[in-house]
Amino acid sequence: MSETPAVADRTTELVTALTGLRQALAAVQLPLDVPDAETHRGTRSELVNQLEDYILPRLLQIEAPLLTVVGGSTGAGKSTLVNSLVGRRVTEHGVLRPTTRSPVLVHNPADADWFEKDRILPGLARTKTATGDPEALQLVSDTGVPEGLAILDAPDIDSVERRNRTLAAGLLAAADLWLFVTSAARYADQVPWDFLRAAAERSTAVAIVLDRTPPEAVQEVSSHLARMLVDRGLSESPLFAVTEGPVSDDGLLGPEHVDEIRLWLDSLAADANKRAAVVRQTLDGAIRSLGRRTHDITGAADAQVAMAARLRTDVDRAYAEAVRAVDDASADGTLLRGEVLARWQEFVGTGELLRSLETRVGWLRDRVFNWARGKPQQAERVTAAVESGLETLILEHAESAAERAEASWRSVTAGQHLLEDSGRDLGRASRDFRGRAERAVRDWQHAVLDLVREEGADKRTTARFLAFGVNGLSLALMVVVFASTAAIPTGAEVGVAGGGALIGQKLLEAVFGDQAVRRLSAIARDDLRDRVTELMDSERARYVDVLDRLTIDAADVERLREASRRVDDLRALSGVDKVQRPARKDR
Repeated sequence: MSETPAVADRTTELVTALTGLRQALAAVQLPLDVPDAETHRGTRSELVNQLEDYILPRLLQIEAPLLTVVGGSTGAGKSTLVNSLVGRRVTEHGVLRPTTRSPVLVHNPADADWFEKDRILPGLARTKTATGDPEALQLVSDTGVPEGLAILDAPDIDSVERRNRTLAAGLLAAADLWLFVTSAARYADQVPWDFLRAAAERSTAVAIVLDRTPPEAVQEVSSHLARMLVDRGLSESPLFAVTEGPVSDDGLLGPEHVDEIRLWLDSLAADANKRAAVVRQTLDGAIRSLGRRTHDITGAADAQVAMAARLRTDVDRAYAEAVRAVDDASADGTLLRGEVLARWQEFVGTGELLRSLETRVGWLRDRVFNWARGKPQQAERVTAAVESGLETLILEHAESAAERAEASWRSVTAGQHLLEDSGRDLGRASRDFRGRAERAVRDWQHAVLDLVREEGADKRTTARFLAFGVNGLSLALMVVVFASTAAIPTGAEVGVAGGGALIGQKLLEAVFGDQAVRRLSAIARDDLRDRVTELMDSERARYVDVLDRLTIDAADVERLREASRRVDDLRALSGVDKVQRPARKDR
């Protein structure tokens, strides 16, 4: 019986939604070392692999043979059990541990087409011979396995070699049915129960084989194991006991030891409805668990976005503070001290002038141009002093910002690891920063000069303009900028720095007028702020680049959330149990 159109449509919708979920899971990155990040990375990888290796292939090929994966602990006798079930040696057990070999899949010759192509377990290469490559799947065709059933011998789930453990977990996640093998000596071990608990949570079809059990202990151990299965939500799982017995030269147990398991597997293979029920149970459980597990991943991804935002904010704050600090210090009179003030006083001859300012400030506008002289050498000294003072100020705050940003990042594990992995000393300003700061200051000085030259285009022949000159007026404008937010005192309280700023202001007002001076000062100050901001942004970018390389994107998280909701809605609406398995002729 073929699928009805309605069932086919539901299957197509579900496949499309699951494909979107796989893409969304693959896109979400969890690179930051926030709490439990390593666990969530493993879960994300497991979900992607299960979608690729089992859920999507199984939905697309609902008729494929029932894949039974034989898994369990080291030394539980998995390979011996598989050989005994098939009736000949088809897989080798490891003499030395850990044994790295390819997993072995045994199938009926009539089902070869299902496995020789990449329809099932597409991530594994196919081989017909034994190999040590765990990325290959060894295919063995044998009539000892009934048509409609395949048996896969997986590596040890507790192997000391990580890639064996990873492969074993991946193969079990790709199974329709687990044939989980343990022994009388190890059935209470924690690792097997971690796997079985996960199987119970996902409603995976599981059968338990208690292997290598002394005949006299079968009843006691089986009863205890059965109670443990009930307590852990696996009461419906069949439990088989295989007593200890001699192993033939071919590595086989006597038929009587495995007859019960073989008969049960044969009955599954012979009944299409039973096989379909197993597939539906495991497939529906796997899809149902995607919602819960994906919810964990979206929460983890949200935490990544939040941490990245925090780290970015810390950096933004550190460099914004640096820009504000330079802006404040370059406008509140701080720079009108030391070398800058001394050179400015030399240029305008303010010694006697300042003394006169203390009592006769009102006469300044009419007299100040008499103090200005054409002193190109002294103008160069003022220019150099301004350049040096600004460079030092900018460099100091760039260093402080780098230190603050680094300290903020080192306060959390994620930031610590980013700093260590960056390969750069982010706690200091860039090696070339001083040179870039020098160029920025010189460019600003040239811009101020051009500003004055442009403003005085129609005044170049006036006596006052000629007396002060473009260089002198541009220096005066810089001095005014350096005190643009400070209250310039007048009258008896005029100090040395305030007096120097006042002289610069009166020099400019004598040529351009007070409104023009205010406008020119605002333009020059804004220009300086922009240049400092650009410098700090280039330093900030060193940190931001580290974050941007992580490709953490809130939009990816939202797409994952929406994809998960879509799958949940479709599963609730239709249910995998409604996806009919077409009947096949059992031979």
